Amino acid sequence: MMRKLYQFLSGILAIIFFLWGISAYMQSRTGSASDKLVIYNWGDYIDPDLLTKFTKETGIKVQYETFDSNEAMYTKIKQGGTTYDIAVPSDYTIDKMVKEDLLVKLDKSKIHGFDQIGSSFKGLSFDPNNDYSIPYFWGTVGIVYNTKLVKKAPQHWNDLWSPEYRNQIMMVDGAREVIGFSLNSLGYSLNTKNMTELRLAETKLNSLTPNIKAIVGDEMKGYMIQGDAAIGVTFSGEASEMLDKNEDLRYVVPSEGSNLWFDNLVIPKTVKHEKEAYAFINFMLKPENAAQNAEYIGYATPNEAAKTLLPKSITNDKAFYPSESTIKNLEVYNNLGKKWLGIYNDIYLQDKMYRK
Repeated sequence: MMRKLYQFLSGILAIIFFLWGISAYMQSRTGSASDKLVIYNWGDYIDPDLLTKFTKETGIKVQYETFDSNEAMYTKIKQGGTTYDIAVPSDYTIDKMVKEDLLVKLDKSKIHGFDQIGSSFKGLSFDPNNDYSIPYFWGTVGIVYNTKLVKKAPQHWNDLWSPEYRNQIMMVDGAREVIGFSLNSLGYSLNTKNMTELRLAETKLNSLTPNIKAIVGDEMKGYMIQGDAAIGVTFSGEASEMLDKNEDLRYVVPSEGSNLWFDNLVIPKTVKHEKEAYAFINFMLKPENAAQNAEYIGYATPNEAAKTLLPKSITNDKAFYPSESTIKNLEVYNNLGKKWLGIYNDIYLQDKMYRK
Protein backbone atom coordinates (compact mmCIF):
# COMPACT_ATOMS: atom_id res chain seq x y z
CA MET A 1 0.00 0.00 0.00
CA MET A 2 2.79 2.41 1.03
CA ARG A 3 4.76 1.49 -2.09
CA LYS A 4 1.78 2.46 -4.29
CA LEU A 5 1.43 5.75 -2.41
CA TYR A 6 5.14 6.52 -2.94
CA GLN A 7 4.80 5.64 -6.61
CA PHE A 8 1.78 7.92 -6.89
CA LEU A 9 3.56 10.84 -5.19
CA SER A 10 6.66 10.27 -7.31
CA GLY A 11 4.49 10.45 -10.41
CA ILE A 12 2.94 13.72 -9.28
CA LEU A 13 6.39 15.22 -8.60
CA ALA A 14 7.61 14.04 -12.01
CA ILE A 15 4.67 15.78 -13.69
CA ILE A 16 5.33 18.98 -11.70
CA PHE A 17 9.01 19.03 -12.68
CA PHE A 18 8.11 18.27 -16.28
CA LEU A 19 5.65 21.17 -16.44
CA TRP A 20 8.14 23.47 -14.69
CA GLY A 21 10.77 22.53 -17.27
CA ILE A 22 8.41 23.35 -20.14
CA SER A 23 7.50 26.68 -18.49
CA ALA A 24 11.17 27.59 -18.02
CA TYR A 25 11.92 26.69 -21.63
CA MET A 26 9.01 28.76 -22.95
CA GLN A 27 10.04 31.72 -20.81
CA SER A 28 13.58 31.52 -22.13
CA ARG A 29 12.19 31.64 -25.66
CA THR A 30 9.52 34.33 -25.16
CA GLY A 31 10.74 36.29 -22.17
CA SER A 32 10.10 36.00 -18.45
CA ALA A 33 6.53 35.77 -17.23
CA SER A 34 7.44 38.73 -15.02
CA ASP A 35 8.24 40.93 -18.06
CA LYS A 36 6.16 43.79 -16.71
CA LEU A 37 6.67 47.42 -15.80
CA VAL A 38 4.59 49.49 -13.38
CA ILE A 39 4.82 53.23 -14.10
CA TYR A 40 3.54 55.90 -11.72
CA ASN A 41 3.23 59.19 -13.60
CA TRP A 42 1.25 62.39 -13.81
CA GLY A 43 -2.01 62.11 -15.76
CA ASP A 44 -1.72 62.47 -19.55
CA TYR A 45 2.04 62.83 -19.31
CA ILE A 46 3.21 60.43 -22.00
CA ASP A 47 2.15 59.70 -25.56
CA PRO A 48 0.14 56.44 -25.29
CA ASP A 49 1.61 55.34 -28.62
CA LEU A 50 5.03 55.25 -26.98
CA LEU A 51 3.82 52.75 -24.38
CA THR A 52 2.52 50.55 -27.17
CA LYS A 53 5.80 50.91 -29.04
CA PHE A 54 7.80 50.06 -25.91
CA THR A 55 5.84 46.84 -25.39
CA LYS A 56 6.15 45.90 -29.06
CA GLU A 57 9.94 46.44 -29.04
CA THR A 58 10.71 44.80 -25.69
CA GLY A 59 7.85 42.43 -24.94
CA ILE A 60 7.43 44.21 -21.59
CA LYS A 61 3.83 44.91 -20.64
CA VAL A 62 3.14 48.26 -19.01
CA GLN A 63 0.82 48.91 -16.09
CA TYR A 64 0.30 52.67 -16.03
CA GLU A 65 -1.01 54.48 -12.94
CA THR A 66 -1.33 58.22 -12.35
CA PHE A 67 -1.15 60.81 -9.58
CA ASP A 68 -2.15 64.48 -9.48
CA SER A 69 0.47 65.95 -7.14
CA ASN A 70 4.00 65.33 -5.92
CA GLU A 71 2.64 65.04 -2.41
CA ALA A 72 0.21 62.27 -3.36
CA MET A 73 2.95 60.36 -5.19
CA TYR A 74 5.42 60.79 -2.33
CA THR A 75 2.91 59.67 0.31
CA LYS A 76 1.91 56.52 -1.55
CA ILE A 77 5.50 55.43 -2.14
CA LYS A 78 6.53 56.25 1.43
CA GLN A 79 3.64 54.23 2.88
CA GLY A 80 4.89 51.15 1.03
CA GLY A 81 2.76 48.28 -0.15
CA THR A 82 3.15 49.47 -3.76
CA THR A 83 5.19 47.95 -6.59
CA TYR A 84 6.04 51.00 -8.68
CA ASP A 85 9.08 50.49 -10.90
CA ILE A 86 9.23 53.99 -12.38
CA ALA A 87 7.95 57.25 -10.92
CA VAL A 88 8.12 60.84 -12.21
CA PRO A 89 8.58 63.30 -9.31
CA SER A 90 9.54 66.95 -9.57
CA ASP A 91 12.82 68.51 -8.45
CA TYR A 92 12.31 69.33 -4.75
CA THR A 93 10.44 66.06 -4.18
CA ILE A 94 13.43 64.10 -5.44
CA ASP A 95 15.67 65.75 -2.86
CA LYS A 96 13.13 64.82 -0.19
CA MET A 97 12.85 61.22 -1.38
CA VAL A 98 16.62 60.77 -1.53
CA LYS A 99 17.00 62.00 2.05
CA GLU A 100 14.33 59.54 3.18
CA ASP A 101 15.94 56.63 1.28
CA LEU A 102 12.96 56.10 -1.02
CA LEU A 103 14.88 55.91 -4.31
CA VAL A 104 17.30 53.44 -5.89
CA LYS A 105 20.75 54.79 -6.73
CA LEU A 106 21.06 54.42 -10.50
CA ASP A 107 23.60 52.11 -12.10
CA LYS A 108 24.93 54.40 -14.86
CA SER A 109 26.45 51.42 -16.69
CA LYS A 110 22.90 50.28 -17.49
CA ILE A 111 21.80 53.65 -18.87
CA HIS A 112 22.35 54.53 -22.53
CA GLY A 113 21.75 58.01 -23.96
CA PHE A 114 22.29 60.12 -20.85
CA ASP A 115 25.00 62.02 -22.75
CA GLN A 116 22.24 63.48 -24.96
CA ILE A 117 20.73 65.37 -22.03
CA GLY A 118 21.74 69.04 -22.16
CA SER A 119 24.33 70.21 -19.64
CA SER A 120 21.86 72.82 -18.30
CA PHE A 121 19.65 70.00 -17.05
CA LYS A 122 22.30 67.90 -15.33
CA GLY A 123 23.83 68.26 -11.89
CA LEU A 124 21.05 70.40 -10.47
CA SER A 125 20.69 71.16 -6.78
CA PHE A 126 18.12 68.44 -6.05
CA ASP A 127 20.40 65.68 -7.42
CA PRO A 128 23.92 67.10 -8.00
CA ASN A 129 25.38 63.99 -9.62
CA ASN A 130 22.19 62.60 -11.16
CA ASP A 131 22.65 59.57 -8.96
CA TYR A 132 18.90 59.08 -8.67
CA SER A 133 17.15 60.89 -11.52
CA ILE A 134 17.05 61.21 -15.30
CA PRO A 135 15.54 64.46 -16.72
CA TYR A 136 12.17 63.87 -18.40
CA PHE A 137 10.58 67.29 -19.04
CA TRP A 138 11.16 70.85 -17.93
CA GLY A 139 9.12 73.99 -18.01
CA THR A 140 8.04 77.17 -16.34
CA VAL A 141 5.17 78.83 -14.48
CA GLY A 142 3.79 81.82 -16.35
CA ILE A 143 0.77 83.75 -17.57
CA VAL A 144 -1.57 82.64 -20.35
CA TYR A 145 -3.91 85.33 -21.67
CA ASN A 146 -6.57 85.86 -24.34
CA THR A 147 -5.71 88.70 -26.73
CA LYS A 148 -9.42 89.24 -27.46
CA LEU A 149 -10.31 89.72 -23.79
CA VAL A 150 -7.54 92.05 -22.58
CA LYS A 151 -6.71 95.57 -23.75
CA LYS A 152 -3.18 95.40 -22.41
CA ALA A 153 -1.33 92.08 -22.46
CA PRO A 154 0.18 91.12 -19.08
CA GLN A 155 3.95 90.74 -19.23
CA HIS A 156 4.89 90.90 -15.55
CA TRP A 157 3.46 89.52 -12.30
CA ASN A 158 2.52 92.99 -11.06
CA ASP A 159 0.27 93.41 -14.09
CA LEU A 160 -2.14 90.88 -12.58
CA TRP A 161 -3.19 93.47 -9.99
CA SER A 162 -4.55 95.79 -12.71
CA PRO A 163 -8.22 96.78 -12.15
CA GLU A 164 -8.79 95.88 -15.80
CA TYR A 165 -8.62 92.19 -14.87
CA ARG A 166 -11.35 92.23 -12.23
CA ASN A 167 -12.88 88.74 -11.93
CA GLN A 168 -10.89 87.55 -14.95
CA ILE A 169 -7.94 85.55 -13.56
CA MET A 170 -7.74 81.78 -13.12
CA MET A 171 -5.03 80.48 -10.80
CA VAL A 172 -3.50 77.01 -10.64
CA ASP A 173 -4.27 75.32 -7.33
CA GLY A 174 -0.78 75.09 -5.83
CA ALA A 175 0.77 76.69 -2.75
CA ARG A 176 4.31 77.02 -4.15
CA GLU A 177 3.06 78.44 -7.46
CA VAL A 178 0.63 81.01 -6.02
CA ILE A 179 2.81 82.21 -3.15
CA GLY A 180 5.78 82.05 -5.53
CA PHE A 181 4.47 84.56 -8.06
CA SER A 182 3.45 86.93 -5.27
CA LEU A 183 6.97 86.70 -3.84
CA ASN A 184 8.47 87.26 -7.30
CA SER A 185 6.24 90.32 -7.84
CA LEU A 186 7.89 91.84 -4.75
CA GLY A 187 11.39 90.91 -5.90
CA TYR A 188 11.77 88.06 -3.38
CA SER A 189 12.91 84.50 -3.89
CA LEU A 190 10.18 81.88 -4.25
CA ASN A 191 12.22 79.77 -1.80
CA THR A 192 12.40 82.41 0.92
CA LYS A 193 12.40 81.47 4.59
CA ASN A 194 11.97 85.06 5.71
CA MET A 195 8.66 85.48 7.54
CA THR A 196 8.50 89.21 6.83
CA GLU A 197 8.74 88.54 3.09
CA LEU A 198 6.15 85.78 3.32
CA ARG A 199 3.70 87.99 5.23
CA LEU A 200 4.12 90.78 2.68
CA ALA A 201 3.46 88.27 -0.12
CA GLU A 202 0.36 87.06 1.74
CA THR A 203 -0.97 90.60 2.13
CA LYS A 204 -0.37 91.29 -1.55
CA LEU A 205 -2.14 88.07 -2.51
CA ASN A 206 -5.15 89.08 -0.45
CA SER A 207 -5.34 92.33 -2.40
CA LEU A 208 -5.57 90.32 -5.64
CA THR A 209 -8.91 88.84 -4.55
CA PRO A 210 -11.16 91.11 -6.70
CA ASN A 211 -9.36 89.90 -9.83
CA ILE A 212 -9.55 86.17 -9.07
CA LYS A 213 -12.28 84.32 -10.92
CA ALA A 214 -11.36 80.86 -9.62
CA ILE A 215 -8.59 78.64 -8.29
CA VAL A 216 -8.67 75.47 -10.40
CA GLY A 217 -6.80 72.40 -11.57
CA ASP A 218 -6.93 70.75 -14.98
CA GLU A 219 -10.26 72.40 -15.77
CA MET A 220 -8.43 75.68 -16.41
CA LYS A 221 -7.63 74.40 -19.90
CA GLY A 222 -11.30 74.18 -20.80
CA TYR A 223 -12.11 77.62 -19.40
CA MET A 224 -9.27 79.33 -21.22
CA ILE A 225 -9.87 77.51 -24.50
CA GLN A 226 -13.57 78.45 -24.41
CA GLY A 227 -12.82 82.08 -23.57
CA ASP A 228 -14.48 81.95 -20.15
CA ALA A 229 -11.56 83.81 -18.55
CA ALA A 230 -9.06 86.33 -19.83
CA ILE A 231 -5.97 85.24 -17.88
CA GLY A 232 -4.57 82.13 -16.22
CA VAL A 233 -1.51 81.47 -14.07
CA THR A 234 -0.38 78.01 -15.10
CA PHE A 235 2.41 75.69 -16.23
CA SER A 236 4.01 76.01 -19.66
CA GLY A 237 2.87 72.60 -20.86
CA GLU A 238 -0.73 73.28 -19.86
CA ALA A 239 -0.50 76.59 -21.70
CA SER A 240 0.85 74.85 -24.78
CA GLU A 241 -2.26 72.66 -24.96
CA MET A 242 -4.46 75.73 -24.60
CA LEU A 243 -2.65 77.63 -27.37
CA ASP A 244 -3.03 74.66 -29.71
CA LYS A 245 -6.82 74.88 -29.37
CA ASN A 246 -7.37 78.64 -29.31
CA GLU A 247 -5.41 80.93 -31.63
CA ASP A 248 -6.22 83.97 -29.49
CA LEU A 249 -4.21 82.71 -26.52
CA ARG A 250 -0.60 83.66 -25.69
CA TYR A 251 1.84 82.58 -22.96
CA VAL A 252 4.51 84.68 -21.27
CA VAL A 253 7.12 83.98 -18.60
CA PRO A 254 7.68 87.16 -16.55
CA SER A 255 11.32 88.13 -17.02
CA GLU A 256 11.74 89.30 -13.42
CA GLY A 257 11.49 85.75 -12.11
CA SER A 258 9.40 82.61 -11.89
CA ASN A 259 9.66 78.87 -11.32
CA LEU A 260 11.84 76.67 -13.51
CA TRP A 261 10.76 73.11 -12.81
CA PHE A 262 12.06 69.69 -13.78
CA ASP A 263 10.27 66.36 -13.79
CA ASN A 264 12.47 63.29 -13.74
CA LEU A 265 12.40 59.52 -14.14
CA VAL A 266 13.37 57.70 -10.95
CA ILE A 267 13.32 54.12 -9.69
CA PRO A 268 11.59 53.91 -6.29
CA LYS A 269 12.67 51.43 -3.64
CA THR A 270 9.32 49.73 -4.33
CA VAL A 271 10.75 48.42 -7.62
CA LYS A 272 10.00 44.80 -8.48
CA HIS A 273 11.10 44.88 -12.13
CA GLU A 274 14.43 46.72 -12.14
CA LYS A 275 15.68 45.35 -15.46
CA GLU A 276 12.47 46.51 -17.12
CA ALA A 277 12.80 49.93 -15.45
CA TYR A 278 16.23 50.46 -17.02
CA ALA A 279 14.86 49.31 -20.36
CA PHE A 280 12.17 52.00 -20.16
CA ILE A 281 14.64 54.74 -19.19
CA ASN A 282 16.82 53.82 -22.18
CA PHE A 283 13.78 53.73 -24.44
CA MET A 284 12.74 57.25 -23.39
CA LEU A 285 16.30 58.57 -23.85
CA LYS A 286 16.22 57.67 -27.55
CA PRO A 287 15.95 61.01 -29.41
CA GLU A 288 13.08 59.94 -31.65
CA ASN A 289 11.01 58.82 -28.65
CA ALA A 290 11.82 61.89 -26.56
CA ALA A 291 10.90 64.14 -29.52
CA GLN A 292 7.62 62.32 -30.11
CA ASN A 293 6.75 62.65 -26.43
CA ALA A 294 7.62 66.36 -26.33
CA GLU A 295 5.50 67.12 -29.37
CA TYR A 296 2.56 65.19 -27.91
CA ILE A 297 2.75 66.64 -24.37
CA GLY A 298 3.79 70.20 -25.21
CA TYR A 299 6.50 70.51 -22.54
CA ALA A 300 10.13 71.25 -23.28
CA THR A 301 12.53 68.33 -23.67
CA PRO A 302 15.97 68.31 -21.98
CA ASN A 303 17.19 65.88 -24.67
CA GLU A 304 19.30 67.98 -27.05
CA ALA A 305 19.31 65.33 -29.79
CA ALA A 306 15.51 65.12 -29.57
CA LYS A 307 15.22 68.90 -29.76
CA THR A 308 16.85 68.88 -33.21
CA LEU A 309 14.04 66.61 -34.43
CA LEU A 310 11.26 68.98 -33.35
CA PRO A 311 9.75 71.62 -35.66
CA LYS A 312 11.53 74.99 -35.49
CA SER A 313 8.18 76.59 -34.73
CA ILE A 314 8.34 74.82 -31.36
CA THR A 315 12.00 75.19 -30.42
CA ASN A 316 12.18 78.85 -31.53
CA ASP A 317 9.19 79.82 -29.39
CA LYS A 318 10.71 81.81 -26.51
CA ALA A 319 7.60 81.28 -24.39
CA PHE A 320 8.38 77.57 -24.13
CA TYR A 321 12.14 77.59 -24.72
CA PRO A 322 13.02 80.86 -22.92
CA SER A 323 16.14 82.88 -23.64
CA GLU A 324 19.17 82.55 -21.39
CA SER A 325 18.52 86.04 -20.00
CA THR A 326 15.07 84.94 -18.79
CA ILE A 327 16.26 81.57 -17.50
CA LYS A 328 18.88 83.31 -15.34
CA ASN A 329 16.05 84.85 -13.30
CA LEU A 330 14.12 81.60 -12.87
CA GLU A 331 14.39 79.45 -9.75
CA VAL A 332 14.00 75.76 -9.06
CA TYR A 333 11.84 74.97 -6.04
CA ASN A 334 13.99 73.93 -3.09
CA ASN A 335 12.96 71.27 -0.62
CA LEU A 336 11.91 73.66 2.16
CA GLY A 337 11.65 71.00 4.82
CA LYS A 338 8.58 70.05 6.83
CA LYS A 339 8.46 73.23 8.94
CA TRP A 340 8.63 75.75 6.10
CA LEU A 341 6.50 73.73 3.71
CA GLY A 342 3.85 73.75 6.45
CA ILE A 343 4.14 77.54 6.70
CA TYR A 344 3.70 77.95 2.94
CA ASN A 345 0.68 75.64 2.96
CA ASP A 346 -0.88 77.47 5.90
CA ILE A 347 -0.47 80.85 4.21
CA TYR A 348 -1.98 79.46 1.01
CA LEU A 349 -4.98 77.92 2.78
CA GLN A 350 -5.58 81.14 4.73
CA ASP A 351 -5.46 83.05 1.45
CA LYS A 352 -8.07 80.72 -0.05
CA MET A 353 -10.25 81.13 3.03
CA TYR A 354 -9.88 84.93 2.72
CA ARG A 355 -11.57 84.76 -0.68
CA LYS A 356 -14.67 82.95 0.60
